[in-house]
Amino acid sequence: MERMALGVSRLDATIDGGAPAGSVVLLAGESGAGAREFCYTSAVMNGLVLAEDDQFDLYYGERDPAVTAPESVHYVSFTRERAAIEREMSFVMDDDLVTAGMAPVQFEDLSREYFQLTPVPTEWYDDEVGDITELGTRHDRRDVLGALGEYLSAHAANSLVVVDSLTDLVAVLGDRFDWGDLTVLLKGLNRASHRWGGLILVLVSAETLSPTQLGRLKEATDGTLRFEWESGGSERARTLVVERFRGVLSRLEDEDIVRFETEIGDAGLDISNVRKIR
Repeated sequence: MERMALGVSRLDATIDGGAPAGSVVLLAGESGAGAREFCYTSAVMNGLVLAEDDQFDLYYGERDPAVTAPESVHYVSFTRERAAIEREMSFVMDDDLVTAGMAPVQFEDLSREYFQLTPVPTEWYDDEVGDITELGTRHDRRDVLGALGEYLSAHAANSLVVVDSLTDLVAVLGDRFDWGDLTVLLKGLNRASHRWGGLILVLVSAETLSPTQLGRLKEATDGTLRFEWESGGSERARTLVVERFRGVLSRLEDEDIVRFETEIGDAGLDISNVRKIR
């Protein structure tokens, strides 16, 4: 089975080099538990592969030559600018690593499509805004779901794509589209991704969803990585649970792995400990 690295070195090593190519992976997390840091790490490390930077071996280690490298790396955001994302990356990862890793990454800012029908002033999100008469004659407005679909159709084949995040779309449910539209989009994306052969990571805050809603998102994707806080005594630990993952979960179950402890350092997020089923 062809695989593509997630970019989290010890997790990749545990699952035979990475996720099956063609997968859509849901990253569902509690606030601060590591889901966003996972996205950042994946984008930066896979960007380093394209940049052929010496820092890759230093921070990630030796890459399995049998694992397929992405032809390109894409980061899609609905509400935030590239500079803001990179600045936040630098809070949790080494500055030089972020600079080198993000250089080849193509960033798609869908804030115009996201905010255009809201009360948010246009000049807050659109650097190309003109005068009021120009705004009144615009005919290039696109639905945000349609814009996302168009971008993925054009760029996702054989590539790594990070979608940050479904939480933004959940926030406007009932305004411009409903829950069914969102889940159908994911189901269609799942179907297309198997042909595209890349890897699509979709971030969502689990705290904004009901159990039923989260369950529907899980059903529409190939796998779910669940990021949670776990308390033990006076300390809290970030943990990662692998749920419903095509071509991955069976391997972990064979080794009786149920949960990973994670850590965040200069190289981003990685596994620090493996919890065995007892």
